Amino acid sequence: MRRRLRELFEEIRTIPVYRYTALVVAAVLVAGLVVLVRTALQEDRSCAAGVARPEGSDECVGVSTSAFDFGQRRLADTIRAVARENGRLKAGTYVSVALYEPFTATDADTLNDVQHELQGAYLAQYAANHDDNGETPYIRLVLANPGATGAHWERAVDRIVAMTTSSDRLRAVTGIGTSTDNNKKAVAQLTRLGVPVVGSSITADDLANGQQGKDPYPGLARVSPTNTDEARALASFAKVTADRALLVYDKPGDPYTKTLQQAFTTLLKGSPYGSWPFTPPADRSQEGSTPNTFRQITDLVCDTDARLDTVFFAGRHTQLRQFINALGRRGCQSRKFTVLTGDEGSYLTGDSQLHASALQHGVSVRYTALAHPDAWLKNAPATGGSAQDSQELDRLLAAAKAAPVGPIGPVALADGQAIIAYDAMQLAVHGVREATPAQRKIPPLSDVGLQWPQVKGSLRVSGASGWICLDVHGNPYDKAVPIVELTPKGAARFVRIAWPEGRPPSKECLPPA
Repeated sequence: MRRRLRELFEEIRTIPVYRYTALVVAAVLVAGLVVLVRTALQEDRSCAAGVARPEGSDECVGVSTSAFDFGQRRLADTIRAVARENGRLKAGTYVSVALYEPFTATDADTLNDVQHELQGAYLAQYAANHDDNGETPYIRLVLANPGATGAHWERAVDRIVAMTTSSDRLRAVTGIGTSTDNNKKAVAQLTRLGVPVVGSSITADDLANGQQGKDPYPGLARVSPTNTDEARALASFAKVTADRALLVYDKPGDPYTKTLQQAFTTLLKGSPYGSWPFTPPADRSQEGSTPNTFRQITDLVCDTDARLDTVFFAGRHTQLRQFINALGRRGCQSRKFTVLTGDEGSYLTGDSQLHASALQHGVSVRYTALAHPDAWLKNAPATGGSAQDSQELDRLLAAAKAAPVGPIGPVALADGQAIIAYDAMQLAVHGVREATPAQRKIPPLSDVGLQWPQVKGSLRVSGASGWICLDVHGNPYDKAVPIVELTPKGAARFVRIAWPEGRPPSKECLPPA
């Protein structure tokens, strides 16, 4: 064995230098080729600047700063308009505001919301950059996607936070369109890390400050009333007595349905009928087996005293539609019923699975909308909002049909989402600019969220949905609540503005201590 090793050593020693060098080079090339093959075999999971697909997911999540449309053709026009507006801004003159929405949603109703909120936010961005007498900083709009269900909220939040200390100069987040557990986690993390948030259509009481005197989300402001305030406005409008109403509610519920249930339960204190639960699928956009439950509940409704004529419904829109369809087939056709619910009722307009016959045979459906385009057209109150503020959005919409503002695609206002997103962006811009010190171009991040308690009186935001006067917790005080009714053909008809305080705010719009 030793003899053989010595022979091998002698063979290697006698190899000419040039042959030895060639062997070394060949070995290096082979190693490099292996590395290249391994790299090529690794899947590229990036989608666009700031956006990538997490392991195990095909969704592009993160924060997009380009014209990337998340694979949603219907969003492409508006996103291109956002990119054009962003592209004209000069470095050092702007701050970024992130619109936080599930841009990869697959549910048709959610995707409608996303499209309308995107359009409303963009129109407010354009107005802030062009119609505010040269006020600065200018506003750059970026798009934050936590995924269809918000499951990747941590990735989106991490990216947002990183952008607050980069050249992006991100200073606020707006959107947060629905009151879900994942959105609740995202808001908690953002505000804990000092990022101001302006909620657009979130209404859950437990996704708000000021409950039991606590502020779990420092720096959070909202433009939509809480479920409790919506219920108070609905009660002041409907004037329903507890002995003539009952409650049907989602059990176990989510942040929206649970707080709506609690608000309705307070209104129905003393009702002899109690509250009747139903259990939907975990994904409340799915049909599930709840139609069977609603058929049974409808039979029980017919068993009540003939004086009962009102049903409060605390649930999401899919289950609301199922309940209305079941009530339309009730055995007691001679009795008439009114269903009262929260802003999820806005999803029923145009719902092809809603049975028109139910609305034509003694069933009325009224709900609290976040906003409505007809709210300020006729007989508007002297305070709380104005036709002029509403018409400013109409002017922008007309201009957005073509360049330079648009095109942004067809815009629908009846569900209130574009209107409320426009107002949320206005509030974010207000906070950014009020926090900008004299002789400075960019506000400190920590100062933006400190502006919310001052948004009242002459410093209020005159939104298209009504005045936005915030209390010390960042919640809108006595905000206008449009009451909307479904027509027999399933369209939305504005009925009247209602108020949480039972009347419009004073002209000073100063929340009480």
